[in-house]
Amino acid sequence: MKKGILIFALAAACIPALGQTLEECQRAAEQNYPLIRQYGLIEKTTQLTLANIQKGWLPQVSATAQATYQSDVASWPEGMTSMMKGMGINMKGLKKDQYRVGVDISQTVYDGGAISSQKQIAQEQEQVQLAQTEVSLYQVKKRVNEMYFSLLMLEEQMQLNRDLQELLSGNERKLESMVKRGTAAESDWLNVKAERLNVMQQATTLESNQKMLMEMLSTFCGLEVKDVQKPDGASLLASTEGQRPELKLFDAQLRLAEAQEKSLNAALKPRFGLFAQGYYGYPGLNMFEDMMRHQWSLNGIIGARLTWNIGALYTRKNDKAKLQQQRLLTESNREVFLFNNRLEQIQQNQEIARYRKLMTDDEEIIQLRANVRKAAESKLAHGIIDVNDLVREINQENAARVQQKMHELEMLKQIYDNAYTKGQKVE
Repeated sequence: MKKGILIFALAAACIPALGQTLEECQRAAEQNYPLIRQYGLIEKTTQLTLANIQKGWLPQVSATAQATYQSDVASWPEGMTSMMKGMGINMKGLKKDQYRVGVDISQTVYDGGAISSQKQIAQEQEQVQLAQTEVSLYQVKKRVNEMYFSLLMLEEQMQLNRDLQELLSGNERKLESMVKRGTAAESDWLNVKAERLNVMQQATTLESNQKMLMEMLSTFCGLEVKDVQKPDGASLLASTEGQRPELKLFDAQLRLAEAQEKSLNAALKPRFGLFAQGYYGYPGLNMFEDMMRHQWSLNGIIGARLTWNIGALYTRKNDKAKLQQQRLLTESNREVFLFNNRLEQIQQNQEIARYRKLMTDDEEIIQLRANVRKAAESKLAHGIIDVNDLVREINQENAARVQQKMHELEMLKQIYDNAYTKGQKVE
């Protein structure tokens, strides 16, 4: 049993760890990007706003306290005062200094739909903010694409560099043997050796660039990216489904304008509510009693109130015109975006077709260059050409191989850029 476990562990250790896929990097980058926290902040802010708007249905209570001194007050006619004095009744009249401490309570019963329209506007504003955040986050995918495919290209160049080093090392060993036999000049051997060292220096630069890009992508994604996998874009070419988040933003802006227009209609409707007023002070509601006795008293009023503010009519025409202009501006922005998006897709599709056509000849070019290089190796062995001719053919063959890999990856990148342009989901 232990032996079986040991064999399994050794086998597992020999399996190379797969690198992160493009989809994994994009998903991690979105979650790691600081802007992602705005989703929660927007939702919480909207919840607080809606809670405050809903409180418009609660009774509105206000406390007041006032003290006044009047230049004149209501009083008895002089003849009546004289007559009352004759009867032994002292009519003091109201005092010019008056005091009141009270509470006013009002309860909205019908608001013409104002609170409902405010809630709808707050909800549509939330959708606009969420859509704007989504648009900003969507741009993160393009930045990930750039770094991811740059890494893939570097890895291919590094592999071709290693192959080139191996090829040069083989020829270097052959020339070293020929020098010992006296069939080749030492300068030829040194020339190939110098070329191999030059290629090794190029490998150092490539490794440095790879490390830098790997660190950048790791920081951007918030995870340690050790390797990347070449994606397969066949499914993206076959699919036409997708929607850019900018289109959701335009729709949300149009819905917000519609909600704001409904709010204008609600502003024209009457309001109905109940109210109650109570106060302790002087004078009270019984003015005749207060004229005779200067005492503070409790007083109260309850009732219903209907109000209809027609002031909204003054600006209604201009307000509706402004909303219409906003809608027209949003529609114009949508048309501009779709127009530019179509142009970008056309350009990307042409690039994909161009690379596909170039790739049909790459394999044949490589084969031809390999045959020429092998022939040059044979000619050098027979003393027909010098080593410079061989090095040139080796470099041309390597350039053809690099070109093939670059065409393949550039086409793949264009496919994924096209998917980004169309709003397709990467899988």
